[in-house]
Amino acid sequence: MQSNDARTLLHCAVPTAAVGVVAVAVSSVLAGGKGALGAAFGVILVSAVMAIDLTVLERTAKNHPQIFQMMGLALYMVQFLLVAVVLAVFKDTTLFNTRAFAFSLLAGTIVWVAAQVRSHMKAKIFYVQPEAEDERKSEGAKSAAPAGSPS
Repeated sequence: MQSNDARTLLHCAVPTAAVGVVAVAVSSVLAGGKGALGAAFGVILVSAVMAIDLTVLERTAKNHPQIFQMMGLALYMVQFLLVAVVLAVFKDTTLFNTRAFAFSLLAGTIVWVAAQVRSHMKAKIFYVQPEAEDERKSEGAKSAAPAGSPS
């Protein structure tokens, strides 16, 4: 993982964790222990799904840039289906408060996406590889030298 990729992941995970702490505190006051458990589960689910998605997209961009957009759309669909399956499985659960779960899931998603957008806007990522440009200049200097001259 490149340093700017790790920085993006960190800039997304920290605000989401902070929202998770607030959601757990508010849910524990409003709905008790089951509310706190539901809020914690919601934020953990969002963080795990989004972090896996971001990591897979970064590796795809590095190794297979030609399928980056297709992979992004496929991962978005997988995220959506995974969360839908979790919602369907825990629809009638009594393990935790489902409202606290839903609101923390929503808040965590909004914060993660906003932090990811902000992180990408602030990132200083080169459009060209500086190493490749330096190599071309040195190759051009060699080819521009007169024939028979020592290089």
